[in-house]
Amino acid sequence: MEFTEKIVNKNYVYRGKIVNVRCDDALLPDGTPCKRELVEHPGGACIVAVLDGKIALVRQFRYAYGEELLEIPAGKLEAGEDPAQAALRELGEETGLVAGSSRLLFTLYPTPGYTNEKIYIYEAENVRRGNAHPDAGEFLDVLFLPLEEAFAMVADGRIRDAKTIVALQSLMGRK
Repeated sequence: MEFTEKIVNKNYVYRGKIVNVRCDDALLPDGTPCKRELVEHPGGACIVAVLDGKIALVRQFRYAYGEELLEIPAGKLEAGEDPAQAALRELGEETGLVAGSSRLLFTLYPTPGYTNEKIYIYEAENVRRGNAHPDAGEFLDVLFLPLEEAFAMVADGRIRDAKTIVALQSLMGRK
């Protein structure tokens, strides 16, 4: 059986700086008309970096949840930007760490029911210290936590960010 749904018409409801919102006319696989709500997002890149047995995390307020979260360094992709370069850029901006290279761990589809966002999760290699230079309007604290402590924070729910959990569980699997 074919499961592909066909777009009949893209109807933009909102165009913003970070996201666009659509309410499309579409056809189900059997030809039945339907509506599909979609949040367009350019995607993001993040990077897990360990230096001297400690993982670099950032604590920042996330407006959508109304609370501070612990996350690995991450940021939105600019138009046409290579996700690997974006991850390295965010690592330097947010933590001051510099990676000699990186490798892709996963491409995460965070909420496929309503957004086309993809998050590229990288692991930093050959990490060394540099100087942080956060973007204007970006307020965050950098923490360097022992890996075991970060693993415990995933297990007890203190780390709730999905991309960070995926990255940390990947590291846990290698321990």
